[in-house]
This record gives sequence, C-alpha cells and structure tokens, in this order.
Amino acid sequence: MALTLAVIALALAGCASSAGIASQARALSAEAVGLPTGPTSADALSTASAPWWLSWGDAPLADLIDRALAANPNLAVAQDRLTRASAAVAGEAASTGPKLGASADVTRQRFSATSVYPAPLGGSIRTLANVQLAGSWEIDFFGRQQAAMQAALGSARAAEADVAAARNLLASQVAQTYVQLARWVAQREVARQSLAQRDALLTLTRERVSAGLDSRVELRQSEGALPDARAQIEQLNEQIALSRHALAALAAQPPETFATLTPLLQSLRSVPLPASLPADLLGRRADIAAARWRVEAATQGVAAAKAQFYPNVNLSAFVGLSSIGLDRLVESGSQQYGVGPAIRLPIFNLGVLRATLRGKTAEVDAAVDSYNGALVEAVREVADALQSLQSIARQQAEQAQAQATTESAYDFATQRYRAGLSNQLTLLNTETAMLAQRRAAVDLQARTLSTQAALIRALGGGYVSEVPLPVLPASVTQRN
Repeated sequence: MALTLAVIALALAGCASSAGIASQARALSAEAVGLPTGPTSADALSTASAPWWLSWGDAPLADLIDRALAANPNLAVAQDRLTRASAAVAGEAASTGPKLGASADVTRQRFSATSVYPAPLGGSIRTLANVQLAGSWEIDFFGRQQAAMQAALGSARAAEADVAAARNLLASQVAQTYVQLARWVAQREVARQSLAQRDALLTLTRERVSAGLDSRVELRQSEGALPDARAQIEQLNEQIALSRHALAALAAQPPETFATLTPLLQSLRSVPLPASLPADLLGRRADIAAARWRVEAATQGVAAAKAQFYPNVNLSAFVGLSSIGLDRLVESGSQQYGVGPAIRLPIFNLGVLRATLRGKTAEVDAAVDSYNGALVEAVREVADALQSLQSIARQQAEQAQAQATTESAYDFATQRYRAGLSNQLTLLNTETAMLAQRRAAVDLQARTLSTQAALIRALGGGYVSEVPLPVLPASVTQRN
C-alpha cells in the first residue's frame, strides 16, 4: 500500500515542474580579470605564521592592532553574524533527525445529547484525559534537508571569512592611521627646524641691521616669518591630535588614551612583497572566499527549493493513554498507539513553489555578481598598490637628489649671506626650497608605508582558509 502511495505521489508531483527557472549570472574566471596562471609566487606575507604587522618591528603599533582586534565594535558585529550563522547550522542539523515529543492534557467537556454520542455519554459532562509520546522522522528522499544543511553551512563559512576580512581591514586601518600620525610628527619636526632656522636668521638680520648692512625692511621680513612658522606647527599639532583620536576610536578607547603616542617613520620596516599580481590571489583574500561561500550557499538554497516540488515523506508513531474519566487513565484498556507513513505533495501550490524557486535563483545571480565584483575590485586594489609603490620608489630616488641639491644650496646661501655677498631674499628662497624637499621626503616615506599596508590588505593580510574553498558550480561558471 505504501509503495502504491509513493508511486501515485511521484506521478502527481510530475505535474509540478521547475523547468525554465535557472541562474543567468556567470562567474568571471581568473584569466578574465588578468590574474596570471601557473606556479604561485612565494613571499613573506603568504608564508609567515605570525601576523604581518609584527614584521614591521614596532611594538606600539603591534599593541594598538591587538587592542583594536580585541575591542573594535565593527569587528564584534561581524563575530555576532558568525555566531548567528553557526546557530542556523546547528538548527538545520537538529532538524534532520527523528523528533520526539510528549504531551498531556485534561479537558472537562459536556458531550452533545443530539450528536453522535449515545447515552449515557451524550448529554453528560465528563473529563477527557490524554498522555502521549509522539515521534516523527522526515525521510530525505529528494535531498531537501541535505541541501538546506549545506546552504546553512555555506552561509556560516561565508560569515567566518567575513570575520577574517574585517580583521584584515581593521589591522590595515590601524597601521595606515599610525603611519599618518608618524607623518604628522615628522612634519612637525621639519616645521620646528624651520622655526629654529628663522629664529637664527632673525638674530643674524638684527646684527646686520646694527652694522648697517641691512635695512629695517629685511628685519621686518625676518620677524614676520616666525609667526608663520609657529602657525604651521600648530596646524600639525591639530592633525597629530586628530590622528590620535582616530586610533583611539579604532581601538574603542577614550579619545585621550594615546595623547602621548609619538611614532617615528624611521622605526617602521616593511615586509618583502611581490612585485606583480600573485596567481593565488583568489585564495589569499577572505572577502573573495566569503563571496564564493555565498555562491555555494545560494546554489544549495536552489537545490532545497527544487526539492520542494517533490513529495515529503514522514514516518510517524505515537503511544500513550487516553480515557473518558481521569480515574480510568491508567487502566490497561486506555492504551493507544499507532504507526504509519505520511506523504504530502504539492498539487495546487505550483505558483508558490515556482515563485520561491525564482527568488532563490535570483539569490544565486546576486551572489555570483557580488563574487565578480569582489574579484575585479581585488585585482584592481593589488594592481593599484603595486603601481603606486613602483612609482613612489622612482619619486624617492629623484627627490633624494633634489633634496641633496637644496641642502647644499642653503648652506652656501647662508655662508654668502653671513659674508655680505648676497641678500636675504636669496637665502629665504633657498630655505623655502630646502624645507619643501624635507616635507616631500617625509610625505614619500609615509606614502610608501601606507601603500605597503594597503597592498598587504589587498593581498589578504596572510589569510589562510581553514577549509578548501568550494568549486563554483557548472551552472554559474563563465563559458568562453
């Protein structure tokens, strides 16, 4: 009988078709976005077991990043999402096994005298009592439960990768803000040197005015240069304070926590990095891993939705006691039990099933498009950072020559001014050029470190997936 019911159910389920509903998005291949093929390039970032920022050799920076990773609220939100996704996996796992429940109820009821109940039951008021154990088990003939489980697992692994991506982003933000603070500190030192030089120039100008070699015009020019230098120092003090506040916010600390933090650019050393796009970029980045897991979760969601088109088969059983009259509940005659299959199949809700499947298919398309976007953006970020580092290195080489020339010119102009062989305007012009080159040197050094931090983030920050990334299904693979 059960076999006959199953055959009938399958025949009727054939009327509910999912034909014509399929994913339209296609995933980009690595070659399509310019990633090289072949052996991967080894570098310190991909082989290091310790966090990359420890290789920079700056203890305060390492402490800052550790504090931020421990307390940043945005990172905690990502961790909360992972906890929620893990709970969903546990829920799906629990729903696949047999279920058992117990119930007990007592009802005081008057039975109708004009209904199906004969006298003396009809027209009387009696107590109904039931105590029962009931169990059921849904047999996963068509893979719906397994697909739902895999979808939840894919979402959980995507959330886990999101946590790693958030950690990488936060670490790079702290490092770049730290470098920016070091830049302002170095620029302030240049400004203080400028103030000292202008103060010395004012002393020299006063001596020359007393000797009749300069007029009060040169004296006023020298005096006016001091407030300008002090204003520049104050502007840099403001930027230093704001950078310290930014670091405190990243570490979820009060604004004045790092009021005395004064990092030095020369104390930071970077790790060796690849000079070209790495072939294994897809496996390095947590955000790409998360995008691939979301494609996997959405694909399994489609499989679960398709399984809804087929019959649902349950085995159910119950055993217990039932009686009219609470005093007779425990008598042997009050026993009741039953066991049997239950088959439910869709017949008139085809529209609902197809709409659900179409929605799940759209989720696959959205996941694939998000994956493509993450892949394109990852390649662009790495390419940009590599290009910037190469350009900055060339700029530093040229700037070093320019700075050496202006430093020499300033020393020569100072000597000539002291000897009365040139005027103050010449000295001020050479000083302006020299200070501009010192500032440029600081900026290029800071840009180098900041761009290296950006490249490390773009390369994944040393991320290694604990489980192999899912293979993109053939239904969404780019066809050449």
